[in-house]
Amino acid sequence: MSLLTLLALFVAAFAAGTVDAIAGGGGLITLPALLAAGLPPHTALATNKGASIWGSGASLFGYARAGQVNTERARFTFPAGMLGAMIGSRLVLWLAPALLRPLVIVLLFLASAVLFVRKRDELGAGEKNASLWRWISLALLIGAYDGFFGPGTGTFLIVGIVLFCGQSLARATADAKVVNFASNLAAMLMFFHYGQIEWRVAALMGVGQLFGGLLGVRLALKGGAKLIRRLVVAVSGTLVLKLSWDLLRQGLV
Repeated sequence: MSLLTLLALFVAAFAAGTVDAIAGGGGLITLPALLAAGLPPHTALATNKGASIWGSGASLFGYARAGQVNTERARFTFPAGMLGAMIGSRLVLWLAPALLRPLVIVLLFLASAVLFVRKRDELGAGEKNASLWRWISLALLIGAYDGFFGPGTGTFLIVGIVLFCGQSLARATADAKVVNFASNLAAMLMFFHYGQIEWRVAALMGVGQLFGGLLGVRLALKGGAKLIRRLVVAVSGTLVLKLSWDLLRQGLV
């Protein structure tokens, strides 16, 4: 790769890490960049996971350092997210991920609609004492989705934690990073096992994602629910358009 291409990948990774730390959806930036750089699809997907682990790890560290992550609960949701991702990655052997695309489009649209209509910070004020099993079930389910298909994982985590576990948008974004990092780690280990990660590119982009993730945390903590809501809705809308375009292009609708 040329120096200009590597620089473009670094900038894309930095932007993705920033956005991902706030609202998820960093893959919308990095995957197209990797494909444009000439990597085959499976290598691009694997390399993206090898890089994004640094961004999700940095944002998790930033939120934890700011006291936004419930570390006691994370002891259960982290392994649940990893287990879910491992289960999801095995399901790919029996089911075609493309079958999920129409359902994901609808769910992402509904998720963005919920955040657009309900503008209070404490969207789930009546559910603040959600049981640990509800948290574990959510981590397992969305972790499995990430291992099986992936697009919108961060958004689903944030909205799911708000609606089913009663957290504010700011706290949900922080707690979502526990599961997001866990599922990314599981996927990265799987790709590493099969030798599909282009480590030189992943290392470069990992640095960009790391600094982007730390910046994203600072912006989220400063901007609060208003910034998070706007970015989640924007990311959801972009994903809906992308997945809809994929369906049209493949002649499935």
